[in-house]
Amino acid sequence: MTPPLMRSVFRTPRLHGHLRYRRQRSASVAPVVALLLVAVGVAACASGRSAPATEPASPRQAVIAELQAFQEGLGIERTGNFQRFSAAQDAVYRCYFTGLLELPASYEALQLIEPDEPSCPVDDTTHDLFFYPIEAVASGSSPVSPALAGAALERTLVVVPHEDFHNQPETTQASFDVAEAAATLVGFVAAREFASATYGDGSEPYRRLDREVDRFQLKSRIVNAYVRRLTEVYDAHDAGEVTRDDALARKAALYADFARECQASEPAASFNTCPAVMNNAGLAFDSTYTRHFPTWFEVYESLGRDTRATIVAFRRVLATGPHTEAELVDATRALRSRPSSAHRALLSFGDQ
Repeated sequence: MTPPLMRSVFRTPRLHGHLRYRRQRSASVAPVVALLLVAVGVAACASGRSAPATEPASPRQAVIAELQAFQEGLGIERTGNFQRFSAAQDAVYRCYFTGLLELPASYEALQLIEPDEPSCPVDDTTHDLFFYPIEAVASGSSPVSPALAGAALERTLVVVPHEDFHNQPETTQASFDVAEAAATLVGFVAAREFASATYGDGSEPYRRLDREVDRFQLKSRIVNAYVRRLTEVYDAHDAGEVTRDDALARKAALYADFARECQASEPAASFNTCPAVMNNAGLAFDSTYTRHFPTWFEVYESLGRDTRATIVAFRRVLATGPHTEAELVDATRALRSRPSSAHRALLSFGDQ
């Protein structure tokens, strides 16, 4: 699931009919890969029928096909994602929520309602809410839906490799948040490579994507720092060391500081520099992507920012199934300590 771009919360004061309610699965269960993707309308063949899945149905779909072919040279195996258009469903509506003084570790631990309407039917005086209309849910054969049309080209170029990386065989071995951070970095660097090769280093798409991975590294540091600071407040409240009113006041002050700091960051082309919603639900969602991102970024740096070597390295590490930060650090230590030899081995991986 890629980080959302919108900043909107819909709500009604009470629950109503036609709702599907569940609590997110634990981190030990492999996630359903959901994606916020860019775009593609339907183009009919001269006969009036939809174009075959192997033939791009629009200029944007042609770009996706070209990108997926390009990705194979970077170490991302072809998947069945984005091969056809489907108007069966415009979007999947999800209302994530959690307590006012509760910060789950990730989106998997948030509570969730899947309403039939674009609303978040939970009382926002008792819960922090995040409404997320997801344009598609990827399973390795995700179609392009009408709701994807109109997003920026840069968003498409980042999301396609992100989601295709989720469908590589190795990603199912690791915990979902470890894999999410890896897929996020892969999306940025693969998009940059494609923009360079396709549009040129002087093009607007390349210019906007050139430093996207560095922008997200900065976001990760900011988000992770405020996760720690807010968790300290909530833990103190749970331990009876501060009152509820005091905890809520500290929470408000920290989110105000958080907003000022992330809003001062350099704007990004394909993601929000701040959580889509500045509350516990929005922060838990974003921290899923940021928690392990700095560790993966260190691997990317140690390999000289070589995109193909990075992607192959990530796949090898994920095949070992790291589930915690300590396991991830152990699995990547050799790559960071001996980057030259690791780089040579990784560059030849897949050519044998």
